[in-house]
Amino acid sequence: MAHTHTHEDHHHGHAPHGHSHAPHAHPAQAAYWSILRMPVPGRLLAALAVSACLWAVVWLAMR
Repeated sequence: MAHTHTHEDHHHGHAPHGHSHAPHAHPAQAAYWSILRMPVPGRLLAALAVSACLWAVVWLAMR
């Protein structure tokens, strides 16, 4: 059974006059720390540390 989808028959909670770009109720706050501001070697070390912790959890769970 084929299903056709048109935007005229479904609204899914959107504004009745199309797509709106109204301002959000809570604007984004300034981040004190962001991984995107870290230098690449710092990001790699952080990823390696997280990976090591996750592997430690797996190793402990299999003991």
